[in-house]
Amino acid sequence: MQRDDISKLAEELGITADLIYKWRREYKAHPQKSFPGNDRPKQTPEEAEIARLKKQLRDVEMERDILKKATAAAAVSIFSRGDGKSTGS
Repeated sequence: MQRDDISKLAEELGITADLIYKWRREYKAHPQKSFPGNDRPKQTPEEAEIARLKKQLRDVEMERDILKKATAAAAVSIFSRGDGKSTGS
């Protein structure tokens, strides 16, 4: 189906004409990867593995940072008790 008036089509669909133009550009650039659903690009198995590994790396880095802070806080607590200046019991 060919339409000449994208603005009218956008109005009928309740979306902006810019979105239709974006979809059209994406389809022309990558027909096989266009519109896989949920606004997520279709990935090759290698791209999916890279994405999984990047997420895993972010999670591990966050865990490392949490442990660094906990270790630093514990060290401060341990060393401040021994000098008699601790406000704890």
